[in-house]
Amino acid sequence: MDVRVGDTLIMKKNHPCGTNEFLVLRSGMDFRLRCKKCEHEILVPRSKAEKNIRKILRPEGNEE
Repeated sequence: MDVRVGDTLIMKKNHPCGTNEFLVLRSGMDFRLRCKKCEHEILVPRSKAEKNIRKILRPEGNEE
């Protein structure tokens, strides 16, 4: 799965604050994600994160 820094991930499950949108800060074996609503940062193993991704939104001008 092609996930890049700066992408917004729409996840299947909500964060406890109520949103399901996360910003990708780091990608590799783990993803560092920041909740778009409460700004909480989490480190998630890539395999677990990829199972829970519903949609990937790319920022404007970052399409390839």
